[in-house]
Amino acid sequence: MAKCQITGKARMSGNLVSHSNRKTRTVRKANIRSKRIFDPESGQWVRMDISTRALRTLTRKGWDAVKKQAKR
Repeated sequence: MAKCQITGKARMSGNLVSHSNRKTRTVRKANIRSKRIFDPESGQWVRMDISTRALRTLTRKGWDAVKKQAKR
């Protein structure tokens, strides 16, 4: 199962409900990508499974801000 290593996002399960109110189980998967990210502390490239939302935040705020947010 794919899971974001920063935010912890994973798949969600629920029901699709039709007009006649019939329920069908369904799974909604998180948009997870495998990316190489440069870690300035170690000076190395790290391969991470990361959600596209976390990747966007990483691009805007930087590695340090994302790392602080992931610890909370």
